[in-house]
Amino acid sequence: MTTAAPNDRHDDHAVEDALIRSIRIPPRPSLLVDLQRELAQPDPSPRRIARIIGNDVGMSGALLKLANSPFFGAARKAKSVEQAINFLGISQCAALLTGLLARQAIEGNDNDLNAFWEISARRAQAVVFCSRRLRIAPPDIAHTFGLFCDIGIPLLMNRFPDYAETYSEACDDHLNPFTQIEDRSYATNHAAIGCLLARNWGLSPDVSWAILLHHDYRVLEDPATDDAIRSLVALSLLAEQGIQRFHGRRMSYEWEKGGAAACRHLGLGEDETADLLDELHEALHTER
Repeated sequence: MTTAAPNDRHDDHAVEDALIRSIRIPPRPSLLVDLQRELAQPDPSPRRIARIIGNDVGMSGALLKLANSPFFGAARKAKSVEQAINFLGISQCAALLTGLLARQAIEGNDNDLNAFWEISARRAQAVVFCSRRLRIAPPDIAHTFGLFCDIGIPLLMNRFPDYAETYSEACDDHLNPFTQIEDRSYATNHAAIGCLLARNWGLSPDVSWAILLHHDYRVLEDPATDDAIRSLVALSLLAEQGIQRFHGRRMSYEWEKGGAAACRHLGLGEDETADLLDELHEALHTER
């Protein structure tokens, strides 16, 4: 009698690769390609960057509106894209523009997407706020990570008609990792898909790795994982807790799963954490 011994791991990877290929990852926008090419120069020119952005009138207006918002606005109001770049800095404006391009590239139900982008923008603001208070991550990296960490969700929603039910199940699970619920249903998850998009779009490796790991709270106490990546994951938990409070919910299952480890990594005691979350709550209401 012979027993078949298939390579289960190989088969699992083949299934996962096939699924990922079936999910439409938006290509990197040409405007972002041009912007990144200029940013890679030894001395990027604000004027040339403004010219690149100025080729898209709608994007220029959206960037100016965002740059002049209370959360990102400088001491003076920018009247042109070049002024916005000079006031906020090249890196911060590039991060804002990348987020705007993502919103333009992701397709789906308008009502669902509006709610998704509203939460994503608030998370980006919260991550930037906490990173500045704790001085542990550049604002542009913090903003990009906060905006993109859940970018795989609308892509999975477009691919799987029942994803909304799976998403609700994962949100309500107080024990298992969020991505484990998705993996069980689809053999992939929003963190893996978001990481793939971040890499395809040429975003920072710290951002793409943090997106991949932002529901794996074991990394917070894993010295083999780069400290910058662990810090972004920890910041995402603070942001999540802040957003839950903003919406009047005192309890966050994600905070229960990883909040203590996040605070240990960031060196925050109980009182310091409470003070920071109170400040974040006030900042989010000011921006509302």
